[in-house]
Amino acid sequence: MRQILIRHETTAVSTASKLGFLFSDHHRWLLQYVQRQLRNRADAEDTAAETFCQLLTARVDPESLEQPRAFLSTVARRLIYDRYRRQRLEQAYLERLALLPEEFAPSPEEKILLLEALTSIDRTLSDLPLAVKQAFLYSQLDGFSYAEIGRRLGVSERTVGRYMTQAIRQCWLSGMQP
Repeated sequence: MRQILIRHETTAVSTASKLGFLFSDHHRWLLQYVQRQLRNRADAEDTAAETFCQLLTARVDPESLEQPRAFLSTVARRLIYDRYRRQRLEQAYLERLALLPEEFAPSPEEKILLLEALTSIDRTLSDLPLAVKQAFLYSQLDGFSYAEIGRRLGVSERTVGRYMTQAIRQCWLSGMQP
């Protein structure tokens, strides 16, 4: 048992040191690459750091990467896409809030909590088809009936029911309560 623990610790240290070398060899390049995409140094630094964190949490062996820059740029592009998607979601949410009468507008604290919940829902539903996400959001946020959702999406109520089953299953699998 002790040999297994020592081997595991050695492997973890070895992987960490390999990741450290990967970081030192490619961080500056990745930061410049991301900064060209985002045109913002602070966001680029965050995204570059998050890229390496993704490698760490995914337990990728840096030596297994034949083309580390291609791999890093792919991870970074996905993170940039997620950043833009979150920004669009936040903007749409804020625009919708601006339409509310002042007496119904949420407090700043409520806005933050609602944005966090919306981001969590978006992340949970991100792998589902667009129509499934739309059906779920129409139902949960707008309170539309399946018939109304079906009319808006151009599908039957039965299809809306299947969409809702998919979305609720995804929420359940992620530990979220719909």
